[in-house]
Amino acid sequence: MLTPRQLLIAVLAIGGAAIVGALLFQYVGGLEPCELCLVERWPYYVGIPIAALALATGVRGAGWWIALLFLVFLVSAGLGGYHVGVEHGWLQGPTACTGPAGAGAKTAEEFARMIEQRQAMPCDQVPWSLMGISLAGFNLLTSLLLLLLCASGFSHLLGRRAA
Repeated sequence: MLTPRQLLIAVLAIGGAAIVGALLFQYVGGLEPCELCLVERWPYYVGIPIAALALATGVRGAGWWIALLFLVFLVSAGLGGYHVGVEHGWLQGPTACTGPAGAGAKTAEEFARMIEQRQAMPCDQVPWSLMGISLAGFNLLTSLLLLLLCASGFSHLLGRRAA
C-alpha cells in the first residue's frame, strides 16, 4: 500500500507525464488536438495542483485531498471514455467536431457558419494510435490508474482509522 505522501507523488508524476506527453504530441509532434482532447486535459490541470497543494500542507487531511482527487479523476475517466466512444462511433460527439462538415445546413449562410465553427481536428477520427489504442484511450487508461490509486489510498486510510 502507498502512503498518502507516496500516492500524491504518484499522482503528480503520472498526471504530469500525461500532460507533458499531450503537449509534446501537440507542439513537438504537430498533432493538433480536437475539442474533446483539450477538455480531457482540464482534470489534470485541476488534479496536479491539488496533489501539489496536499503535499505542500504536509498531507494534513489526506483523506479529503485523496477523495477530491478521486472525484477529479472520475471526471477524467468519464471524459476519456466518452471520447473513446465518439471515436468508435458508439456515442454522438459534439457537433462542432464530429460528423460531415455542413450536415444539416439549410442555407448557404448556415453552411458557412458551420464551416467557420468546425474544429480543424475532428473528434471522431483517430489521428494516432499505438497497438490500436488512441490518445483518448491512453487518457482513459491513465485516468483509471489514477482513480484506482486514489481509491486504494482512501481505503488504506479508512482501514488505518478502523484499526
